[in-house]
Amino acid sequence: MAKNVGILAMDIYFPPTCIQQEALEAHDGASKGKYTIGLGQDCMAFCSEVEDVISMSLTAVTSLLEKYGIDPKQIGRMEVGSETVIDKSKSIKTFLMQIFEECGNTDIEGVDSTNACYGGTAALFNCVNWVESNSWDGRYGLVVCTDSAVYAEGPARPTGGAAAIAMLIGPDAPIAFESKFRASHMSHAYDFYKPNLASEYPVVDGKLSQTCYLMALDSCYKRFCNKFEKLEGKQFCMSDADYFVFHSPYNKLVQKSFARLAFNDFLRNASSIDEVAKEKLAPFSTLTGDESYQSRDLEKASQQVAKPLYDAKVQPTTLIPKQVGNMYTASLYAAFASLIHNKHSTLAGNRVMMFSYGSGLTATMFSLHFSAGQHPFSLSNIASVMNVGGKLKSRHEFPPEKFVETMKLMEHRYGAADFVTSKDTSLLPPGTYYLTEVDSKYRRFYSKKAGDNTSSTPCENGSLANGH
Repeated sequence: MAKNVGILAMDIYFPPTCIQQEALEAHDGASKGKYTIGLGQDCMAFCSEVEDVISMSLTAVTSLLEKYGIDPKQIGRMEVGSETVIDKSKSIKTFLMQIFEECGNTDIEGVDSTNACYGGTAALFNCVNWVESNSWDGRYGLVVCTDSAVYAEGPARPTGGAAAIAMLIGPDAPIAFESKFRASHMSHAYDFYKPNLASEYPVVDGKLSQTCYLMALDSCYKRFCNKFEKLEGKQFCMSDADYFVFHSPYNKLVQKSFARLAFNDFLRNASSIDEVAKEKLAPFSTLTGDESYQSRDLEKASQQVAKPLYDAKVQPTTLIPKQVGNMYTASLYAAFASLIHNKHSTLAGNRVMMFSYGSGLTATMFSLHFSAGQHPFSLSNIASVMNVGGKLKSRHEFPPEKFVETMKLMEHRYGAADFVTSKDTSLLPPGTYYLTEVDSKYRRFYSKKAGDNTSSTPCENGSLANGH
């Protein structure tokens, strides 16, 4: 049996085109601070007409293979998590197979997983379970989380974003799953869904979605604590994990979520809650579940109680989600990438708790354990390859008018055939894939921007069109 199965390597790609939330606030006529303080967001990335979930995934996967020196023949399973529908039948995974076909590797299991923002976690679990199973053939698993989150004009638009993350899965990983500690909550809700196949935009009930998220969090945390206590014979509380990573539709919800865990620890009389905190939370001990989700006073009190712990255990995970926005399936793993970026030199020996949520609804809380690893699969090399600081610095800010114009063009082209893009790659970094055209039969064609100075994978020819 494979031991310490988990994430060996990671890479992240987000579009170089972005808009400052402050500028969008002013353009939308929203009250000052509504997006920046109210939502807790700084900046939002978005795809221009030459980028989409397929091009971002091609970029992330080729970059990971090249930078860690992985032969494409070493991949035995590839799973994609996404809720951005490009085709109702053909998986995004099949587009990525072009990279592997060129090397003669067509023996790769796995397809796409879809359920709102949870698909990436489902894909990750599938790959980890495969490596841990009797079906494993000794090769690596590869997980891709990719989404372009866009909203119609209105209050939800600033909660968009876009990214693709690629993760290499195998044994003896520096980021290992504590597989026995895992708890899920799955139920039926209409909090956010995409029933109109002619539009990319979702139907959103914002208030319900926040309640569903917090309810699922409560349920997962209680079950996680129960499982831990059964297996370890001692109580679990917030102080038993070094970091907490949340799916981040917007940062304010992450703040509320961590505070909610503090309230849960208080209700369970856990050792992480001191006397001062108990005093502050005591007035809320008799609230029913429903009442507690609606109580502004509880929200305020629990956030005050949790603030010092939030700064230490959550704040280091918030960089990319605040700068790039909601990346749907990639959101949780972008927050995780932020933690590695900020803390890679001190993470060995630490435990991190992960909370994944997808509307409709599906949620899981699970834990990971860090070790330093060995090159190229070391935490320091993962941080270096991802180059989060460099990627954020080299972005191009668009004025709101140009952003709105881009959204209109993308809206018009959604589901369309027979068009050629501008092929303008001036803003894209070298080695980035981009969409060149969609022909009359809806077939999509991509090219790779030249000038990439990284070493190429065996058989990488830089141009992908219909599998050639």
